[in-house]
Amino acid sequence: MKTLVITGGSSGIGKETAELFAARGYAVYALSRSGGKSDAVVHLHADVTDESSLASAFSRIAQERGGIDVLINNAGFGISGATELTPPAEARAQFDVNFFGTFLVIRQALPLLRKAKGRIINISSAAALFSIPYQAFYSASKSAVNALTLALRNEVKAFGVTVCAAMP
Repeated sequence: MKTLVITGGSSGIGKETAELFAARGYAVYALSRSGGKSDAVVHLHADVTDESSLASAFSRIAQERGGIDVLINNAGFGISGATELTPPAEARAQFDVNFFGTFLVIRQALPLLRKAKGRIINISSAAALFSIPYQAFYSASKSAVNALTLALRNEVKAFGVTVCAAMP
């Protein structure tokens, strides 16, 4: 049985994706701050901006599964408003979750992905290519995710790990 880990798995696209893969026979671990309830999905408490919570979650996954076949970095959020009126703390929070959260999850997951020659799917956005007015920081954070994806793709290719970004 293949193993999938998804961040932001307690609601929305993350929850539906987790349930879909579970229905297709995957062992699914959904990481989120709020948890969730499902007979088919293992929900683990983890904040993508907190390395210690991620380390705990991935330690459990390593003990139970040994490797990861698919990692989907889905956790994220958007802020909107005029760039000049955006408080710097909100802009930083946007990057902390959308970009640095993706990076921190990848750091924890890569040893397990190498074992399984797995795949990383980073959820980006069309806004990474076509910046949205009044959503400058969301667009910029997703552009950063795309740049990370492209660089990482070349770094891990030799280990049999593939990387892509989905841009809905």
